[in-house]
Amino acid sequence: MSFIKKFIEQETVSRRNFLLASAFGVGGVAATSMFGSSLARAAIQGPTIAWSYRDRTNPYWNAIVSGGEAFVESLGKSKGDLVNLINEGSSEKSLSDVKALLGKTNGKLALAIDTNDSPNARPVVEAVVAKGAYVSTIWNKTDDLHPWDFGDNYVSHMSWSDVGPAEQTATILFKAMGGKGGIVGLGGIASNNPAIERRKGMDNALKNFPDIKLLDYQAADWDTQKANSIMASYLTRFGDEITGVFCANDTMAYGVLEALRAEGMTGQVPVVAYDGNAQAVDLVAAGELLATVYTNPYWGGGITSALAYYAATGAFKPSDEPREHREFYGPTILITKDDADKFKSDYIDSTPRYDWKDYWGPSNGAITY
Repeated sequence: MSFIKKFIEQETVSRRNFLLASAFGVGGVAATSMFGSSLARAAIQGPTIAWSYRDRTNPYWNAIVSGGEAFVESLGKSKGDLVNLINEGSSEKSLSDVKALLGKTNGKLALAIDTNDSPNARPVVEAVVAKGAYVSTIWNKTDDLHPWDFGDNYVSHMSWSDVGPAEQTATILFKAMGGKGGIVGLGGIASNNPAIERRKGMDNALKNFPDIKLLDYQAADWDTQKANSIMASYLTRFGDEITGVFCANDTMAYGVLEALRAEGMTGQVPVVAYDGNAQAVDLVAAGELLATVYTNPYWGGGITSALAYYAATGAFKPSDEPREHREFYGPTILITKDDADKFKSDYIDSTPRYDWKDYWGPSNGAITY
């Protein structure tokens, strides 16, 4: 458990240091108008490759960007050639940084991005398209925003079907509780698609366990420290009524486990999580977490960059592809104590090698609404 306490203590300092070290010089700077050039280039020679995301100190996002770096290295470039746009959980900063980079590159840009929340996806896409650049998104967009409505420049969107896997983890939790008792939940940013779907999965599982009561569910915004504070308040409010905890991601689970440890309750309350981070897999193997779900962020980060880049350079034409290649689900793997060691051997101790031109190989079919 010592790494969890260290994780919490160092999170703020690490985030600040990384931001300073990786600053590209575009944060918060106003860019040229999105109503500039509206014509897409047939191909862009040597586009800048960028990843826009929340926070690399989070293990999940570190894995995403590591995949992006692996793709960049496959082109014979260095990791440093990938531009990091870190939005720190701010949709306004996300959009501002993208516009600034579009201006700096004059639209010669292949952008991979999680727009931080769903409503921010449209202005980001519109800004990119207006400059003739190319963008692939993951996780967050509104249901009425589709790549095929923007020709080739909005290349693709990948999300994960989280309802089913979250229902599985919740079911594992409820069975470990003997089918009765009280649970508390910690969710992500309220407007995030994965936060919505993971909550829905938990709610679906609750329908099958009428003797389990949901005591409270609060958004901890995917953050370890906030989850730690909320869990501490839960323990004060509900005490022994809490017999299980549902966490919508691994990093929030670290805060929950630390709060339980502080009260001398380690191992007494079962906890489930989501994301399949290396540390979480170790905790599953040790029995401190019941389960987590792996979404292969390394592949997701690499292939999202690859799609934007190869569309920008003319290697393929997105508008010639079927819709299931424009909007698709990423893969998921449920991890429990029974298979944690094998999973760690296959995916963590040795990083799988991917063909970054096999754009949809591990994908999980078309997104349905």
